[in-house]
Order: sequence, then structure tokens, then C-alpha cells
Amino acid sequence: MNCVSAWSTGKQAPLIMDHRELDLTEAQKAIKSKYPPIEKKYEYLDHTADVQLHAWGNSLEEAFEQCAMAMFGYMTDTETVEPIDTVEVESEGDDMESLLFHFLDDWLFKFSADPFFVPREVKVLNIDRMRFRVRSIGWGEEFSVSKHPQGTEVKAITYSAMQIRDEDKPEILVIIDI
Repeated sequence: MNCVSAWSTGKQAPLIMDHRELDLTEAQKAIKSKYPPIEKKYEYLDHTADVQLHAWGNSLEEAFEQCAMAMFGYMTDTETVEPIDTVEVESEGDDMESLLFHFLDDWLFKFSADPFFVPREVKVLNIDRMRFRVRSIGWGEEFSVSKHPQGTEVKAITYSAMQIRDEDKPEILVIIDI
């Protein structure tokens, strides 16, 4: 499957389909079947030594949510996560790009540090476009290697080639360092 970039180049972008076979255990398969499937409005695009997330939604809030879930989806199969705990994240920036950067970085911190939280779902409660603040909530649990399949670690969020389109169909492109 190819992905045609909606961006200024108009060139064909190589698409990384999520082909990683994570060899789910019977317990992981049981969790996946316990909850309704998660709607994924994101894809992974090939990028030199890194991965580019392309997320979209019916609103900018949904595009932010999908971008966060794309990041977590690269690290584990989020459908094996149970919505046991709730974590709230408030982020702020100086403009929309820095707001997106801090939003993703704050969620990555929740995963990388105690409580090692991995969400099944992230919901943006509010984006304040004037003050560049976002409030969000995630439902999930503590990451456990014995419970959740391990994908590829995300080391950092980058500003490189970051794009936010808030038009008819809001879209986000962001590169993550893996």
C-alpha cells in the first residue's frame, strides 16, 4: 500500500505498514478480544533512521489524540492494554508546534518514568489555541514486559519536519527518534 503525501511536495511517501509480528500470548489475545477494537487514524511513514508519525482526525483534538496513540502504538500493541488507571496530562507551549512537542513529550515521560503508564486511549479535553495549552486524559495501566508485547522504544520527540494542518481534515506529521 502506498501513501500519497498531502503535503507541499506532492511526492509519493514510502509507507511503513505495522508489519511487526508481536507473537501475542493467549492472555494478550484475551485482553484484545475483551474490549472493542481501537480506531486508528494514523500511519507510520519511512524516515532516515527514525519514524514519521502521520495522524489525522475530525478535529485538531482528535489528531493530537491519534498522534499520541501512534507513538504508543510503536512501542507496544495498545489493544493489549487494559483501561485500569487514569492519568491526566497538561502541557503548554509557545506556539502550536511547541505545544504538540510538549504534549507528546509529557506523555512519553509518563511511559518512561514511574508509573511507566501506557494508555489504551488518550482523549484531549481541551486545546487552548490562544494560550497554547492542552489538557488530556489517558486510560491504561502500568507497562509490564510480561503483559504487553514490546515494540520499538521511542527515545525522543523531534521538531524536525513537524507539521500541523488544522483545516477541513486536521493532520499532523511528527518525527520520533527511535
